[in-house]
Amino acid sequence: MTVKKVYFNSACPVCNAGIEGQRARMEGCAIEWRDINRTPDALAARGVTLDDVRRKLYVEDERGELEVGAAAFAALWRETPGQTWWGRVAALPGIRTVARWAYDAFAAGLYRWNRAKGRW
Repeated sequence: MTVKKVYFNSACPVCNAGIEGQRARMEGCAIEWRDINRTPDALAARGVTLDDVRRKLYVEDERGELEVGAAAFAALWRETPGQTWWGRVAALPGIRTVARWAYDAFAAGLYRWNRAKGRW
């Protein structure tokens, strides 16, 4: 999988800081970074809502397939100089499951925190 597009939520300060750091590490990579708040209907044709991307990171590969959440981060890491091993480790069967659970729990808490702060 080669990541072509990253759909992220800049309204969340934690998410935005993570993406800014990732973008800096991936400078020079041919990736389109799409802030869902600037293009809220970017994934609507695929059944993905603005709220879905506020909840989790989405990446799209060269075939147009989407990875979500922890799998999206693993896909990014596999292409990030100095982090490719993180991507391979995060994709291992047992670790993939734990990473998904941890990401989903953290993302749910972050989503609730941002809503409570009135960010959306």
